[in-house]
Amino acid sequence: MITLKNVVLRRGAKVILDSASVTLNPGEKIGLVGRNGAGKSSLFAMLNGTLHEDGGEYYIPAQWKMAQVAQDMPETEQSATSYVIEGDTVLLAAQAEVDASELSGDGDRMAHAYMDLYDCGAHDAQARAQALILGLGFKLSELDNPVNSFSGGWRMRLQLARALMCPSDLLLLDEPTNHLDLDALVWLEAWLKRYQGTMLVISHDREFLDAVTDVTVHIESAKLTRYGGNYSKFEDLRAEQMALQQGAFNKQQDKIAHLQKFIARFKAKASKAKQAQSRVKALDRMEKIAPLLAEADFTFEFKEPANLPNPMLSMQNAYFGYPAPEDAPEGTPPTVIVQNVSKSVLAGQRIGILGANGQGKSTVVKTIARALAPIEGEMTEGKGLNIGYFAQQELDVLRPADNPLEHMIRLVKEVTAAGKMGSQPTREQDLRSFLGNFNFGGDMVKQAVGSMSGGEKARLVLCMIVWQRPNLLLLDEPTNHLDLATREALSMALNEFEGTVMLVSHDRALLRAVCDEFWMVSRGGVAPFDGDLDDYQRYLLDEAKRQREEAKKASNSPAAPAATKTVAVSADTASAKGQSDVKNSASKKEDAQRRQQQSDAAKPLRKELEKIDRQLQSMNSEKANLEVLLTTAKAPAEIAQTGKRLKTIEADLAKLEERWLEVTEKLEAVAA
Repeated sequence: MITLKNVVLRRGAKVILDSASVTLNPGEKIGLVGRNGAGKSSLFAMLNGTLHEDGGEYYIPAQWKMAQVAQDMPETEQSATSYVIEGDTVLLAAQAEVDASELSGDGDRMAHAYMDLYDCGAHDAQARAQALILGLGFKLSELDNPVNSFSGGWRMRLQLARALMCPSDLLLLDEPTNHLDLDALVWLEAWLKRYQGTMLVISHDREFLDAVTDVTVHIESAKLTRYGGNYSKFEDLRAEQMALQQGAFNKQQDKIAHLQKFIARFKAKASKAKQAQSRVKALDRMEKIAPLLAEADFTFEFKEPANLPNPMLSMQNAYFGYPAPEDAPEGTPPTVIVQNVSKSVLAGQRIGILGANGQGKSTVVKTIARALAPIEGEMTEGKGLNIGYFAQQELDVLRPADNPLEHMIRLVKEVTAAGKMGSQPTREQDLRSFLGNFNFGGDMVKQAVGSMSGGEKARLVLCMIVWQRPNLLLLDEPTNHLDLATREALSMALNEFEGTVMLVSHDRALLRAVCDEFWMVSRGGVAPFDGDLDDYQRYLLDEAKRQREEAKKASNSPAAPAATKTVAVSADTASAKGQSDVKNSASKKEDAQRRQQQSDAAKPLRKELEKIDRQLQSMNSEKANLEVLLTTAKAPAEIAQTGKRLKTIEADLAKLEERWLEVTEKLEAVAA
């Protein structure tokens, strides 16, 4: 297990942890939460050895293997598959031993080295790596592309795949969802639920934390507080503790006031001097309860739009895509991504735009935002349409050397030149006040944007959008750099916004809170999605299954390239390779019978797994409640009874988890 006991951690002059203690048990999935700047990444740096504690005791098992996502941007000509395979450090060490044994000429050493290489999974390493790459949203055709041919966001996905490829006892994930679309996020959740080691994850995605964590550690005021349960459970437990703390503080303040009143009244009287002195000593000995210092919440609002055209926008037989590059030969046709779209956007609509990675969500939004011209068809804008556009790369548009005030002044000039000035504040002092509403106060209005965090940059972009008083908001992944408090503020502001919202996001909590209808961008078209986000997640899993089946069909084709054949066996490589000829010759009828037999065998196992999941959820909830009870002062008999029940629950949980693993292995065997 990992233990921190009275740990002190500093970063420069700032104290990150001050006498902080916590215990993390093997196999736990821990969410590390706290405000931006609280020290979450610094704690990760201590765990991976980059930083060292300045005081106290810190222990992590020496034999544990650690995996984490590298933050550097890889620059290499290696193929994506080869780069991810190298994340398996155990496999690399085994391969190095094979090379050394061959040079030595020692037969016994070579035999042991080759056996170790096989045990490390060398036979299916390529398949495992490609399964990770595909799960994170890459296409089959991209598996052998050079790493440096991908954009920054896609290279970070490869870094994530490389970390998941590494066999580990401890997995550290710092904002793993920032560069993912919803389809890749759903896949990652499923993968992390199967991970057997201890995991610590920093994330500002509420639903992601709820899905993959069972313990929450909160960093606040340089202390670490452990809560049993996921993020939603943490919020409930913390609210209860805050109420208890405030109640205890108020009660103690009443007692202090009573003592001070007695002292002030009788300290001068000889007959009461002794009693007054004893109360002075009691007051000095009293351990003061700290007042509840609530974290400052960030809130903002969108001003009422100057007008609301209806419809906002009308599209007739519109084709979306990209024009031919300037250096392309004459006559090169444009690239069409989405075609034949005929839809209207009405005043007051709240539209969530869904679709698997690469289907064209951002292309549609960019075209509506006028960043791209439609390739064909008509797009008619309502009179007075005023678009506020937050693009995925919007932070890159900010000028690093300029400060927030200079950005606002330049925006005023641009809007004035375009003749779109309304009743927005334009004087420098008004702009300073407006920036203050977005927590850019004091010296921050003069701070260079390049030195700001991603969250602060995102807040500045939101500030500039709000100032323009748009009536149509186009938001393409606006939450990538926002913490939970700012996401909550954005959600509230969007709900109160009187205009129209079109939102692309992998933050399901934001989509659920804001959108009341969904458009699906899929297979070259746009259509209404009849369902909620849970239905969409099921659709994504079905779509991933369909793509895997297509990959398997392609692998069985004699003309299929070697790389594709490898991917097709990612689920059960060893057995599938040996049976590929049989599968190729099997009739459709035999395949159908086999699938039916698999389904019949898997059905009772799935039912048992669902039952175990419900029991685990119920027992974990009871365990969390018992842990809270033990933290409050109770009678000895009640503490003993609570502890006894907690011990029983933990034993039952261990048995259930073992059974869950057994059933899961049986299901995997049936699937294989």
